[in-house]
Amino acid sequence: MVLLSHSPLQVKQAENAGVGLMLSGHTHGGQIWPFGLLVKQYYPYLNGRYQIGKMSLIVSRGTGLWGPQMRLWQPGEIIEVTLRAD
Repeated sequence: MVLLSHSPLQVKQAENAGVGLMLSGHTHGGQIWPFGLLVKQYYPYLNGRYQIGKMSLIVSRGTGLWGPQMRLWQPGEIIEVTLRAD
């Protein structure tokens, strides 16, 4: 099962529900350093791929911005995910 979730906050609930792949965004990867250090306190899965038990979580920085129209050391991204059967 694949779950598209705007925010990665529900990762434990998704894993417990048997989700195999969770795709999220929302965090913008922290967007502005050192603001990302504060964001990571609330969102431990800030950007990238994580293995949570049997579930894979991918958090994209996305292409947009939040608040100030700038990014520092966290460029926007578009990810490509290829799904393959076992």
